[in-house]
Amino acid sequence: MKILIVGNGGREHALAWKLKQSPQASRIFCAPGNAGTAEIGENVTIAANDFGALVRFAKENRVDLTVVGPDDPLAAGIVDLFTGEGLRSFGPTKAAARLESSKIFAKELMREQRIPTAQAGMFERSDDALRFCDRMRFPIVIKADGLALGKGVIIAADPTAARSTIDEMMNQDRFGEAGRRIVIEEFLLGTECSLHVLVDGANYRLLQTACDHKRVFDGDAGPNTGGMGAFSPANNWSAALQDQFHKAIMRPLLRGLQERKITFRGLLYPGLMICVDGARVLEFNCRFGDPETQAIVPRMKSDLLPLLEATVDGKINSLEAGTIEWDQRPAVTVVLASGGYPGKYETAKIISGLDAAAKLGDVHIFHAGTKRANGEIVTAGGRVLAVTALGSTMKTARAHAYEAISRVHFENCHYRHDIALSAVAGNIGNAL
Repeated sequence: MKILIVGNGGREHALAWKLKQSPQASRIFCAPGNAGTAEIGENVTIAANDFGALVRFAKENRVDLTVVGPDDPLAAGIVDLFTGEGLRSFGPTKAAARLESSKIFAKELMREQRIPTAQAGMFERSDDALRFCDRMRFPIVIKADGLALGKGVIIAADPTAARSTIDEMMNQDRFGEAGRRIVIEEFLLGTECSLHVLVDGANYRLLQTACDHKRVFDGDAGPNTGGMGAFSPANNWSAALQDQFHKAIMRPLLRGLQERKITFRGLLYPGLMICVDGARVLEFNCRFGDPETQAIVPRMKSDLLPLLEATVDGKINSLEAGTIEWDQRPAVTVVLASGGYPGKYETAKIISGLDAAAKLGDVHIFHAGTKRANGEIVTAGGRVLAVTALGSTMKTARAHAYEAISRVHFENCHYRHDIALSAVAGNIGNAL
């Protein structure tokens, strides 16, 4: 099979790496890809949002399956377009992707189906939002309705911070169109957990759990990012929570989508807050997580390609129970970022030590913001690399990851030093 992967981040490199291992995969194309994907398959100089060029390429090269990585193309309807052109693609339609592209849509659906989530108000006018804040107990959470590169969630500690955030989002276009409408939520106490679920419209299969670290600095300090690291499995998950997830979240969600005549086929990634009274949904994402994918995929022993095909074809139930085999060892992923990220940063910094780090056992280096220039691999984004290591224990996996990182260098590189530390220390999860 010929496979086209749309995107250029660490998630796409991890998916390409895993799909390349399938005996059914003959060629892997990545559009536009990065320096890491170029070592696995063939990079194609087509942007992820250039749908016309992607369709032409898929047709001309007789691509059998297109796997869409980022959220923006899904929200813009790339799967609808590919399907209309007779091309098979993995990912939800534009209507189904509204679960991620509109937090208001997701919140309304959860209210209808009584899915456990934070109490919230939704607003199109800043003065209405401000009046709502007057009745709230601080801290509160303010979310841009649309996609904002993982940075559209702000925790306001007091009324002054809330007023400033609302004004920046709704009146000063901090996030453009994404912030014209907002959601204001109660602040939930607990620890986060990321789930990945293959959904074929009517049925689903749960993959392994993970915990990610969104804040940029150690101790969960600083602004939110797209993700600075992750570990799998989550250390705050249990059989009781999984039972609640099936009964109170997934089944009502699918029922609600079906009532709206929306068929979701692809990867659903609910972000959960584990509270004293159970799991509550923070948000729904409609694609593989980043960097969670980099921690989960190396633990998957099974062939990923048949799982994606069963999802696309609506045949998840045809897979035998226990079809997905997992390495029981934990994995830890640490993101190396450009200086200044998630704010302004410089690129074109030469990266050294990749070969030395890759020689370590059970270590995988997934490229995100990289490219090859003048014979060197250089930085080309905010999040540059995701270093993943497996180990017999979380402590061992963590030690292997940071040992590999010690061999990699580029100017102004920064990363968190406490990824998975809570799991090693025996604490439950990582706080928001």
